[in-house]
Amino acid sequence: MKENFVLEDLEIYQSSLKIGEIIWITVMKWKYFERKTLGEQLVRAVDSIAANIAEGYGRFFYKDRKQFCYYSRGSLMETKTWITKAHARKLISEDEFEELIGQLKSLHMKLNTYIKKLKENSATSNI
Repeated sequence: MKENFVLEDLEIYQSSLKIGEIIWITVMKWKYFERKTLGEQLVRAVDSIAANIAEGYGRFFYKDRKQFCYYSRGSLMETKTWITKAHARKLISEDEFEELIGQLKSLHMKLNTYIKKLKENSATSNI
């Protein structure tokens, strides 16, 4: 895969940053206990999505890039869990929940496509 763009051009990276900021703004409105317990976990998980995409992008080998995308996908699933808990505990509304879950599902599909592309490129490359 010839890289003619920078990390910031990757749609999955842009989307993960956007979701992270939405969640940050949401969590900062919560009371101290909720922020400290559930909120801190949620923010760490969602921020890890973009961070792992970035770290993988900085790697030379496709195999390494793919592995960090797997970590990112794991963080995405963890984020879904924390969002579900926040919804169940009435920290976010039904509309906020549906919007966030929809954005995460979309990102999940795009991330899977990117991983597939990395797999294809690693099969045809010796790096």
